[in-house]
Amino acid sequence: MNVTSATDTANTPSASTGSATSASNQVVDQNTFLKLLIAQMKNQDPSSPMDTSQMMTQFSQMSQVEQAVQTNSKLDALLSSSALSQADGLIGRTAKFVSNDGTTVSGKISSVSINKDGAIANLDNGTSVLVGPGLTLS
Repeated sequence: MNVTSATDTANTPSASTGSATSASNQVVDQNTFLKLLIAQMKNQDPSSPMDTSQMMTQFSQMSQVEQAVQTNSKLDALLSSSALSQADGLIGRTAKFVSNDGTTVSGKISSVSINKDGAIANLDNGTSVLVGPGLTLS
C-alpha cells in the first residue's frame, strides 16, 4: 500500500502545473505538532508503547518551539515600536531625493507610514518615498 505524506506536494495539481507551493504549506506549527503527537500516542502499539524518554524529548522540543514563537512575536512588537519612534522624528523635516526619471524632488514630510518594506515618508506635495539610501533629510 502506498501512503503519501500530508505535506507531500508531488501529487498535488499545483505541482503538476509547474507552480511553486508556498512555504506556509510546508511549515508545521505548534497545533499541528500537538495533533500529530496525540495521534501517535493514540495509535501506538500496546505491546510496544512509546519510550518515555522519547515522549519527554518530544515535549521538550514542543516547549522550545513555543518559546521561540513567543520570542519572535515579542521581537516583532519591539521592532515595530522602534520603527514608530524613529518615524515620529521624521515628521516636519524636509526630504530630498532623486526620482526614477532623474528629477530632484523635495518636500516637507507630513506623515510616515510603516509597512513590510519599511518606512514610507509622505510629503506635503503628495509624493511618497521609501525612507532609506538616497533620501536626504534636513
